[in-house]
Amino acid sequence: MVALTVVLVLAAGFAVQHFWAGRTQSVRAPEVVRAAAQYGGGEPGAEAVAGASATDAPGAVGTAAAEIVVDVSGKVCEPGIHRLPAGSRVADALRVAGGVRPGTNTDGLNRARFLVDGEQVIVGGPIAAPGAAAGTGSGGAAVAGAAPAGPVSLNTATVDQLDTLPGVGPVLAQHIIDYRTQHGGFRSVDELREVNGIGDRRFADLRNLVQP
Repeated sequence: MVALTVVLVLAAGFAVQHFWAGRTQSVRAPEVVRAAAQYGGGEPGAEAVAGASATDAPGAVGTAAAEIVVDVSGKVCEPGIHRLPAGSRVADALRVAGGVRPGTNTDGLNRARFLVDGEQVIVGGPIAAPGAAAGTGSGGAAVAGAAPAGPVSLNTATVDQLDTLPGVGPVLAQHIIDYRTQHGGFRSVDELREVNGIGDRRFADLRNLVQP
């Protein structure tokens, strides 16, 4: 009886151990798998990367703002073609062009105006008369401070008159007069290229605004 009792106790213990080891246990999913499940399941690593790419792509496109190209000329420190973000104003164009040169009259310049792609901003010169077109013209160019009403004579203009031309300041105006004095006057507008301080870009801005 004792032996039989021992055998039954051992058998009962083995049965309990076997049942306990085979019970159902709850398992917590790893963090990588749980993150991947948010993107629709599948292979954890691939889906996590794909989900991240899909999330980042729209943001990358949204942050790539469109650009506009404007031509800033006249009495600024760095005249020329400049690229600006869409929605920029005239004040932004002046900033990227190095700012307005000292002593320039900017009363007729609307610095708060929005820019459009392909327009030209000319700084300096006489203030446009009331009612004159300011802003975008038929060619898409905006003039801030209109050019002189008629061609300026290179042979008779004073320093002040030459100073009203876009891109010409007191120093360059004096160079023009010095050249005129040394060579007995201008015989053609093309001679303006030989004046110290006038390059191709500035000559292109001036050629239609002056005459011998």
